[in-house]
Amino acid sequence: MKFSCEKALLQSAINTASRAVSSKSSIPALEGLLLEGRNGYLTVSGYNMQLGIRSRFLADIIEEGEIVLNARLFGDIIRKMPDDVIVFSADEKMMVSVTCGDADFHVLGLSAGDFPELPDVEDDYCCTLKQSVLKNMIGGTSFAVSTNESRIVHTGALFEIGGGQLTMVAVDGFRLALRREAYEKIEGGSFTFVAPGSALNEVEKVCADSDDTAMVILGSRHVQFEVGETQLICRRLEGEFLDYEEPHPLCIRRRLCAPLRQDRQRRRQGQLPHRRQRRRFGNRLQQPLPHGRPALRPGGRGENRAQQRHHALHHRAHGGGGEFPLHGAAGAVEGGYVRI
Repeated sequence: MKFSCEKALLQSAINTASRAVSSKSSIPALEGLLLEGRNGYLTVSGYNMQLGIRSRFLADIIEEGEIVLNARLFGDIIRKMPDDVIVFSADEKMMVSVTCGDADFHVLGLSAGDFPELPDVEDDYCCTLKQSVLKNMIGGTSFAVSTNESRIVHTGALFEIGGGQLTMVAVDGFRLALRREAYEKIEGGSFTFVAPGSALNEVEKVCADSDDTAMVILGSRHVQFEVGETQLICRRLEGEFLDYEEPHPLCIRRRLCAPLRQDRQRRRQGQLPHRRQRRRFGNRLQQPLPHGRPALRPGGRGENRAQQRHHALHHRAHGGGGEFPLHGAAGAVEGGYVRI
């Protein structure tokens, strides 16, 4: 195998495919990248048995072939080389020579037969939309994807494609995120599936903020995302996803809007308690008694109990009833009186 290409193109393909490489695996080939040179294209592939990424670009293929190289080692070698044309060659003993300018590296590769094949995805169902739209939809819903593996189906996002719209839904038991956008073209009719959240995060990184098209292809067991010359393949999540259209207690029925400026002005004037004051007095306020007045909890600070006893005796001595004024922030909240 022998080819030559620009360093920037090779480094970009390595960075993209390395996102699907296993950091540690019992199979050494899964820690590497598969390089294939055929028909004027160099293809770089990474696969961790759950997610596969394949990226290709134009190169001068002098001798066709394929080989597997350690992803971390090969990436470091290409990164340290000067910005020039890279010449890559591999012999029958899997000895690889990488040359660029005055730099020359020799590493030992692995047989391509040890690298597992990426799944083939049928193209019975396909949807085409803009990359910017797909990227924004993933970014607007991925935060609500569940991390609880007790419900595997909720660790992904639901795609519903049909009727001129693409609907994407994510839920984690506390939040529900929904986005709807129009697509450009659909083939095979309406379809729906659940894609893993980890794979969607990689799709978001690959997509660009442009009007270039991206394709979503659904197979019997896998889903394929095509973004330019990059293909991302992942397994579908099986199970019953939450029926987001059915009313449930999480739906917000009423909203309360309060003027923020007025609240800040009252706090400056001392009418509303500050956060620290609420923490100080909050542990001595219980459920409201009749007329909306709170009761003091026993066991407060000694000086506060003495002050309260003094105010109560002074209030009753002057003909007061069973109420006395509560000074400080707690009194400002509940009208200034407490029943004892």
